[in-house]
Amino acid sequence: MFRFKQFSVDQTDCAMKINTDGVLLGAMAGEGEPLNILDIGTGTGVIALMLAQRFTEAKIDAVEIDEQAAITAKSNFSNSPFESRLTLYAAGFEHFFEEHPEKRYDLIVSNPPFYINSLQSPGIKTNLAKHAADGFFEKLISIVAAQLTERGMCWLILPVDTADLVKNLAVQHKLHLQKIITVHSFKDDAAHREILAFRKSDVQAITNKFVIYDEPKVYTETYREVLKDFLTIF
Repeated sequence: MFRFKQFSVDQTDCAMKINTDGVLLGAMAGEGEPLNILDIGTGTGVIALMLAQRFTEAKIDAVEIDEQAAITAKSNFSNSPFESRLTLYAAGFEHFFEEHPEKRYDLIVSNPPFYINSLQSPGIKTNLAKHAADGFFEKLISIVAAQLTERGMCWLILPVDTADLVKNLAVQHKLHLQKIITVHSFKDDAAHREILAFRKSDVQAITNKFVIYDEPKVYTETYREVLKDFLTIF
């Protein structure tokens, strides 16, 4: 059980445990007051829960293809203060939109599987959570482009090489980069993740640098500020 300030997350039988990628996306994604939000590949449900805490008027749908993870996420939603605004769909995102083609979102977020064409790790659940099949991101970006509202945004967190692939796919589907946040362990390290924000309107992209540690086991003030409303250690 991972305890946040306003909710707790059971991670039982979930291949993807709570990690820095997820909590950073949950704390940073979105602008203004989105009313309809979709979390693709919700896992434990932590990102959806963080967004529910941040955006108090929003209705949030969360999709999860792994059956056991979906059960766990639904339980986490039910045990949270935000239960009435969270809905879990046990399905892949393609099937979800086949069943609900009318849905449109002001904010779509995902911390997706990203080890493209790499060796498959042991265990079916871990494979499902961490390894994107060929064509995964093509499908993801094409569906996101179709299901965003006109002023809606999509936020993703990705390794740098995968981020480059996704940027190219976004151009093909007429999505424009609004923001790039490069994530670094230490200030002099190369980026190991990028948080990307896309929207339909063409705007000048802003790039920011985000550093996690001042020194080993000492978080930066920026990291503390971003996560102070969520993590009990701050």
